[in-house]
Amino acid sequence: MDFMFFFFILLFIAIVFIAKSVNVVPQQHAWVVERLGKYHATLAPGLNIVVPFIDRVAYKHNLKEIPLDVPSQICITKDNTQLQVDGILYFQITDAMRASYGSSDYIAAITQLAQTTLRSVIGRLELDKTFEERDYINTCVVTAIDESAQNWGVKVLRYEIKDLTPPAAILQAMQAQITAEREKRALIAASEGRKQEQINIADGQREAEIAKSEGEKQGAINRAQGEAAAIIAIADANAEALRKVGQAISEQGGSDAVNLKVAEQYVAAFEKLAKTNNSIIVPSNLSDIGGLIAGAMKIVESQKKS
Repeated sequence: MDFMFFFFILLFIAIVFIAKSVNVVPQQHAWVVERLGKYHATLAPGLNIVVPFIDRVAYKHNLKEIPLDVPSQICITKDNTQLQVDGILYFQITDAMRASYGSSDYIAAITQLAQTTLRSVIGRLELDKTFEERDYINTCVVTAIDESAQNWGVKVLRYEIKDLTPPAAILQAMQAQITAEREKRALIAASEGRKQEQINIADGQREAEIAKSEGEKQGAINRAQGEAAAIIAIADANAEALRKVGQAISEQGGSDAVNLKVAEQYVAAFEKLAKTNNSIIVPSNLSDIGGLIAGAMKIVESQKKS
């Protein structure tokens, strides 16, 4: 009976000994082991054996990227304007031993350093620049914290400003400024529209006047060309008529035909005078029509000889 009791005692001690000796570290974790109160080793992920009751797992660190919410704070800009700023910081433990012994509370240290650096950076900027230079602010904060955090075994990856909130009065002034700027742009756009409208109207009138003058010019050219063509056609017709008259005179019986035509026109002319006037002018040799015809024929003959 005593043997069985002793056996169970030894078995229990062995189980406890094995449980204290074997440690399984999860992936992306690091455990710091102290031996008799002094740093001994850092356990990597997987199965690890330690000496029970001598070695002790003092710290357990998560090696994943950790987001850290930086509390909101009041910062004063270069132009003495208060800004309420809050952000978020991303860091990762790169050295488990330094993270265990480099600082009593590296999370609090990182948070305080982020706040003080943020106040310093914003204090060098004017209010309008703080909204435009977010990337610059984030870079300055990361650079300043990362230099100090190396002694704590921590790597600061990035910092992002979540919100920049100026006082209510400043917000109202900014809103009024934005409204005024939009109204200004609207007035400028309207004036530019009116200007372009006047330019378009003037261009249209100018083009219409040019088109009208070109039309009048072309019309005048066409009329002149038409009149010239008419004059040429009349002259050609008269010349052709004269040529035909000349040819008719030179033919047999042509002279008699001319005499007859002249006599007919002579009689017709006096007949027309008698119808349209109360008084008639009568030549002294009215009875000698043959002499008149003979004189005309002499003229025709002289033209033929010439």
